[in-house]
Amino acid sequence: MKCQCYLANFVAGKNIILIIVSGGDIASTNQADKLLEMGQWDALPNIEGNIAYSLSNVRMWILPDGVLFEDDLDLRWQNETGELVSEVIFPSRHAAASGQASLTIHPIGITGVVDDEEIRYGGRAGDAPPPNPRIASWWRELNRLTNSIQASDRENDLKRFDLSLEVTHHGPWLSSPSLFIEVGSTAETWHHQGAADLLAGIIFSGLALDGGSGFGQWDESKNSGELVVITLGGGHYAPRGNLLGLNEGIWIGHMLANYALPFIAPESEGGVVQGQWKNSIDAAVKSTRKAFPGGKIIFSWDKKSFKGWQRQAIRNRAAELEIPLLNSKSVLEMLV
Repeated sequence: MKCQCYLANFVAGKNIILIIVSGGDIASTNQADKLLEMGQWDALPNIEGNIAYSLSNVRMWILPDGVLFEDDLDLRWQNETGELVSEVIFPSRHAAASGQASLTIHPIGITGVVDDEEIRYGGRAGDAPPPNPRIASWWRELNRLTNSIQASDRENDLKRFDLSLEVTHHGPWLSSPSLFIEVGSTAETWHHQGAADLLAGIIFSGLALDGGSGFGQWDESKNSGELVVITLGGGHYAPRGNLLGLNEGIWIGHMLANYALPFIAPESEGGVVQGQWKNSIDAAVKSTRKAFPGGKIIFSWDKKSFKGWQRQAIRNRAAELEIPLLNSKSVLEMLV
């Protein structure tokens, strides 16, 4: 680890990027260790009793255990240091019953949960932090890097890892644009050094810590009018987001699986469709607009995953919000 072990000064009012590490998560701490090896980080005074580092405009904060229920970490950093958090990155592990080795990226939030429902994995019921605008560009970089690995190069065995975006899910609650970047999906692969090195490299270069210009940061003036996609429907591994996010010129906002759009059928034909689905869409739109000021928000939906009456309810809400509701082909045609 290359670290300048002295106390750096905080700069009140300075905008910083916060990397939050889960100390009890080997996939998270491995990524943190790789990041610390890549640059000359300065040791900071402990924040809330926890170790912190600084490099350029980026801070790394290592919490002792998990983070899913650690709400308002961005505001807590600001209260302790006076620095303003512009975005949050969570290196993490991904868990899945399939056991398939995987590398994933996703936004966070639990828009489909109602207030009196049990919150199993953190977050604020019925809401979502702004999606980090870097999701699509980091997704493209993840694919580029893994595709460049030669099939004969088995040193890190990264060819066996599936790549995927995941839909919006779990906590914690924050006010700043956030993303999780993860190694999955069991203890067999959480410790994988090659996977940690790959994801840490994306974080390091993506945040311009390598001396480059970085990638994925939204500029309201430069990027105004560009396409920002919110996906509706489908499963947890976001096939629609995966496809669209590979295309330059497309930014990815929140992605809502069918389970995040709970519908209750109307009591009679033509009646009001109840359920959390409408709030879920509205929360995703509000949050995504906050992350992409000046962006052209569009919906791309998995039409076949909804029943007829659900489709009509979504059409009606999209019209009320004045947001185009398109299939993937129509979205891609907008790039031409």
